Amino acid sequence: MRIPLVNPLVILLFLIIWLFSCGGSGPRQHSLSDKAAQTSQSVSVPEFNADSAFQFVARQVEFGPRVPNTEAHQQCGIWLTETMQRFADTVYVQQARVRAYNGTILNIRNIIGVFQPERRNRILLCAHWDSRPYADWDPDPANHYRPIDGANDGASGVGVLLEIARLLHKEPAQWGVDILLLDAEDYGKHHAASGMDEDSWALGAQYWSNNPHRIDYNANFGILLDMVGASHATFKKEGYSMMYAPNIVRNVWNKAQQLGFGNYFINQEGGFITDDHYYINKIRNIPTINIIHLDSSTRHGFFPQWHTIDDTIDYIDPQTLSVVGRTVSAVIYQQP
Repeated sequence: MRIPLVNPLVILLFLIIWLFSCGGSGPRQHSLSDKAAQTSQSVSVPEFNADSAFQFVARQVEFGPRVPNTEAHQQCGIWLTETMQRFADTVYVQQARVRAYNGTILNIRNIIGVFQPERRNRILLCAHWDSRPYADWDPDPANHYRPIDGANDGASGVGVLLEIARLLHKEPAQWGVDILLLDAEDYGKHHAASGMDEDSWALGAQYWSNNPHRIDYNANFGILLDMVGASHATFKKEGYSMMYAPNIVRNVWNKAQQLGFGNYFINQEGGFITDDHYYINKIRNIPTINIIHLDSSTRHGFFPQWHTIDDTIDYIDPQTLSVVGRTVSAVIYQQP
């Protein structure tokens, strides 16, 4: 995904929306009343297995870099589909051809697992499963056109969602859940290329947002997971999340605080990230937030191994997967 950007017009719009949101939530952004919160917190949440999530991450990485149009990408897509079919009530595989920034036609697939399709209230969970074709932020320029494993940037979010899929199969929630594994998020413009092209990223999300797996698809809210596996990760309140779905951000961060994860879910605002959730909000109008590792100590604002050949399974920490998985599971199962 893109480097954090600060646009004055975006900030102005954010402030306007924030002022209105302070007066109360819109009809689709749910904040819990005190009574509902007490009731929801009494609902048991099945145990999230961090070792299982880690194995789901490791299995993806074993295929090699999951760059569209490669054999590794093809085989991993088959495995993800088969794995989702073990858990979900219904699975959609959305195959498409999209054009990358350099003119390359990419054969992509978005994989959607549907749980309790009869439920009207629905939660959308997302992560991207492809990996970047370029290690264009690697310290060694010789690596700048090498593909990356994407253990954290992509596979970690998918691993958490597959473990949540296993839980939902074993113990259904009160709300319906849709797990959307998005493709071609990380085929954006090379860092060395001139000019900026935000829309060269998140191609699978753009395609799905314009062509959902069901023409009438909607969800009450969505949560995107991106880069959720590094040790001591810091998840700040991403800008577009606060712009489009501030009440969802507050609910998720409050849930993390209640679980004792305040050292991960930081009560600070981060930069605006053009990620999959941006297009789901903008095009599909589903209020969707991004749980993403933001680190102000690095030159690009993300975890140190971001878009380098060091984004490997060696840097994935089951504890971080557990923190994110337990938080999202609590949000799902304790919806009133």
